[in-house]
Amino acid sequence: MNINVTNTLKRPEPQALASALEALAARFGNRLVTSQAVREQHGHTTTWLPNQPPDAVVMAQETADIQDVVRICARHGVPVIAFGTGTSLEGQVNAPAGGICIDLRDMNQVLEVHPEDLDCVIQPGVTRKALNEHLRDQGLFFPIDPGADASLGGMASTRASGTNAVRYGTMRDNVLALKVVRGDGEIIKTGTRAKKSSAGYDLTHLFIGAEGTLGIISELTMRLRGIPETIAAAACSFDSLRGACQATILAIQTGIPVARIELLNDEQVKASNSYSKLSLPETPLLLLEFHGSAAEVGEQSKNFAEIAKECGGGDFTWTTRPEDRTKLWQARHDAYWAVKALRPGAGVVATDVCVPISRLADCVGETEADLKRLKLISPIVGHVGDGNFHCSLACDVDDKEEMARGEDFMHRLVERAQAMGGTCTGEHGIGQGKQKYLQAELGPEALEAMRALKRALDPQNIFNPGKIVPAA
Repeated sequence: MNINVTNTLKRPEPQALASALEALAARFGNRLVTSQAVREQHGHTTTWLPNQPPDAVVMAQETADIQDVVRICARHGVPVIAFGTGTSLEGQVNAPAGGICIDLRDMNQVLEVHPEDLDCVIQPGVTRKALNEHLRDQGLFFPIDPGADASLGGMASTRASGTNAVRYGTMRDNVLALKVVRGDGEIIKTGTRAKKSSAGYDLTHLFIGAEGTLGIISELTMRLRGIPETIAAAACSFDSLRGACQATILAIQTGIPVARIELLNDEQVKASNSYSKLSLPETPLLLLEFHGSAAEVGEQSKNFAEIAKECGGGDFTWTTRPEDRTKLWQARHDAYWAVKALRPGAGVVATDVCVPISRLADCVGETEADLKRLKLISPIVGHVGDGNFHCSLACDVDDKEEMARGEDFMHRLVERAQAMGGTCTGEHGIGQGKQKYLQAELGPEALEAMRALKRALDPQNIFNPGKIVPAA
């Protein structure tokens, strides 16, 4: 699927690129890959941004590999793009100016675990599922769950969150410190294992969400949590979408510590029933999860059930069996594939916005009305405990008129969220796809401050150029 992506970036001079590739080949041998297929695998492969492959891929195995790639590329003025698992949704791994992709998947070691301090030190290629497998025997887990089995380095770079964010926060709240390779190949250390610090500028949070535009993360120190004694999952259907949103708002306002609270509109429930072989009532649905002791979970569940009943909710379907909980949440994580199966052969673009939770029902309701008016298929799911929701728009890529309606819908969605005091993206990031909305959201002064930071930390503009901040 293709839409126009502005590309005013200048590619490196052919001789400079050739010299860089020669130096990289001498250093990395067969870990430097230039085949077309591999290069395209390391460009953007999801939604409808065009694939823009790098000129070569280096398979990194240690921090020294990242440093050497950066030094060689800096010497020749060649872009460098970090790659985790490729699950980003806004073109973050594309190479619009060519350059070298550093694939970090082989840097997948858990270096240290400190159970008594509830933290660990990992390499950036460790995925969230692999980390939780490693931690399980110690009674610990890492709570951020964006759905995809993304790498932790990539999740930090895009400031990912997901279904558990309402209780455990986002990546921003769960990274204690980073080691980052800067533009000259040296290492920046941004913090320590201490749970708080007032020592200098907060460099850790500068790099979280920077999408690899300021440096490349080579090591992360992460917060961990104890696995709860009891975990209960529930599904509750509602008469109306507004009732489901109102139940969410009341639960948050009354301080019920819900671990997960996810909204599926009726179209998404129908799609998930079909794809995941469920039999849920095909009306607006909340999926919930409660963590704590058996007594705490029982009390939380009881209190939420009372709120749901007041807001038009039906009976709860409860389970504490791990296999049943897994099936329920896997169905939520498979929402994209469920939408894709609704319309075989169509392309699907997943986009997100986030609004204050008091405006959530208004924003989702107006969005559904917009979809009906534009005659588009786009089921809605949402991390409604923090006001974040997603649309999965299925379009016929060969129908120019339908594609134009799809682009109009996404533009109106962002404008609607921003007008309600929200943001153009709650967790997908800016990448290439949402650059045009930053000025309206933050103002020209904020954009110039971002450009100043980029110039200071990456004066040659080699780190993931063409992402986040649009050209002045």
